[in-house]
Amino acid sequence: MTLERLTITPGARRPPRIALFSGNYNYTLDGANKTLNRLVDHLQAQAGVEVRIYSPTSPQPAFPPVGELISVPSFRIPTRPDYRVALGLTPALQRDVEAFAPDIIHVSSPDPLGAAALRLARKLDAPVVATVHTHFDGYLDYYALGWLKPLLQSRVRAFYSGCDYVLAPTQPIADQLQAESAAADVRVWARGVDAQLFNPARRSEAWRREQGFGDDSPVVVFMGRVVMEKGLAIFVDAVRRLEQVTGSASVLVIGDGPALPWFREQLPNARFAGFLSGETLATAIASGDVFFNPSATETFGNVNLEAMASGLPLVCADVPNSRTLVEHGRSGVLCRADDAQAFCDAILPLLSDPVRRVLMGREAHRQSGAYSWSQILDQIVGVYREAVSTPRIGRRAHGAQRRLDTATPRFRESVYGALGTVVPVLGE
Repeated sequence: MTLERLTITPGARRPPRIALFSGNYNYTLDGANKTLNRLVDHLQAQAGVEVRIYSPTSPQPAFPPVGELISVPSFRIPTRPDYRVALGLTPALQRDVEAFAPDIIHVSSPDPLGAAALRLARKLDAPVVATVHTHFDGYLDYYALGWLKPLLQSRVRAFYSGCDYVLAPTQPIADQLQAESAAADVRVWARGVDAQLFNPARRSEAWRREQGFGDDSPVVVFMGRVVMEKGLAIFVDAVRRLEQVTGSASVLVIGDGPALPWFREQLPNARFAGFLSGETLATAIASGDVFFNPSATETFGNVNLEAMASGLPLVCADVPNSRTLVEHGRSGVLCRADDAQAFCDAILPLLSDPVRRVLMGREAHRQSGAYSWSQILDQIVGVYREAVSTPRIGRRAHGAQRRLDTATPRFRESVYGALGTVVPVLGE
């Protein structure tokens, strides 16, 4: 599939235009915005597709943005000052979007900015493609906001139901969204890994020694944003249990974030490498021995895939995104997310049995080969092409029919009953 075939209308004299709305495009580094920047680079570099990004910004962004970035109003989250919430679109920004005349509206978050973009898309009669990157409701419990879950879940369902296409990172998430988003066409859009950057050949004994790790000491690796919702408390509990059995544990923490001081205090014997990128990051991961990720809030787990490509066996929370990537007992071990002892029991055999560790790591590396960025990015190009070639009524009816075809009998009956009131509204 090539982007040259992403034609908007026969004989069009300009390239396709895509307006991308993101809650965080580059001001703080995470897996979601790395994916979006890679997508924009793919669109622009392959066929000169014009992309304009609307997102909150900061004076000191984490990295330079790919593409033309337009700043939108936002405010800092009180409990998480490293993240911002977009307030929506001002009249001036709406005029900017209208002047850009996008052929496709791409929204990456069900936040106020995404909702404003969805409303504007209906005014412009532009198709809306939504990509799912975060389990927002899963974060609430970590900040004593669990009581907001029903309201948030209701609003998220309504948001995705208003989109033409919803692209989920894994099949279990797609199945859930398909059951909840009656009008949307829900599909799977996975993530990829740079196999040239992340691979077992990056392993460096010299780098390990520089960090203070002995040649015969297997290293447990944590990588990601150092925030409580990544399962830091369970990670600490499991490491302490390891230390009770082995006397000591070699732990490498890669990443930065607001919970870093707490993490350091809880793991005084760990090596904290801080934020790493590029070849330095690839070397650090490949120089570890076991990748431990207890997070239950991620939608895909880019870090898991990078560790697999680097040849590390994984010990992860038994949640949909990990089950998609990790084959239990072959490329890693899946444990109940809240069971620190289960994590400890899974890691111990990998630390004591180098043969088992190597065989699992090789299988993880082999399985990672199925996730090619070029193929995965071309998948979304196919959705774009379909979106612009299908009339709006057809897009919405097709999405509803796909959902009805795969729904359970009980749910199907309820949807058929409501379809008479839904269909007349689709053209508004």
